[in-house]
Amino acid sequence: MKLVVLYGRPAVGKLTVARELADLSEWRLFHNHLVVDTLLAVFEFGSTPFVELREKIWTDVFAHASSSGIPGIVFTFSPESTVRQKFVDRLAGDAHARGDSIHFIQLTCAEAEVERRLSAASRHTSKKLTSLELYRQLNRDGVFDRPVMPTPEFSVDTGDLMAPEAAKQIWQRLRS
Repeated sequence: MKLVVLYGRPAVGKLTVARELADLSEWRLFHNHLVVDTLLAVFEFGSTPFVELREKIWTDVFAHASSSGIPGIVFTFSPESTVRQKFVDRLAGDAHARGDSIHFIQLTCAEAEVERRLSAASRHTSKKLTSLELYRQLNRDGVFDRPVMPTPEFSVDTGDLMAPEAAKQIWQRLRS
């Protein structure tokens, strides 16, 4: 199985690009908020049960998808301080132990564009960060600086490219 981890700050376009990439490929889309929103129905964000269950669900889905013959997963991920470093450190090792390939692709865009996108209507369909004030405070507090991600295979600036073009760039580099 191919595990494609699209990661970056909030509002860089991870889910939008991931949808396009899933459409181009035979890979399944498993976006961050499927698990986050489910757990928020019961647990407070960042609480011990939330953090532990979120990581367990993510890793269990990857393992079961691999053993079920799923050809690939596009996983959207926003590094932030409630994700434990050990989860990120284990991702590649677990994938390789299963015989899977893993590809860390960083999505970026200018900070002004991130701030503009935070209020987009599409962000309100799940429990995504939509408050500019809260984003700025979290950014000042260094919340998005950890966990430390592996060096990406490559980065895509979604401020320069529309989602279909960004997805096509990723697809062309990973489809082998």
